[in-house]
Amino acid sequence: MIQYTLQVEGMQCGMCEAHINDAVRKAFPVKKVQSSHGKGETVIVSEQELDTQKLREVINATGYTVRSLASAPYQKKGFFSRK
Repeated sequence: MIQYTLQVEGMQCGMCEAHINDAVRKAFPVKKVQSSHGKGETVIVSEQELDTQKLREVINATGYTVRSLASAPYQKKGFFSRK
């Protein structure tokens, strides 16, 4: 799985987070998407690689601006994942 971390400008509240999350879910088959207006960040977890240009376009179309985008292999965090 792959984790995408995007710095998104323009989110001011929980509804802003919901708009971005809904747009991403409609455009891509993702496992998880979570936005934080406080951090100005959206984190997406997907089983397959996403088209990053399309991802930027989908979020920018909602009225917010993607400032940066990074991807890395997803490391599941939890009590039983520690060794």
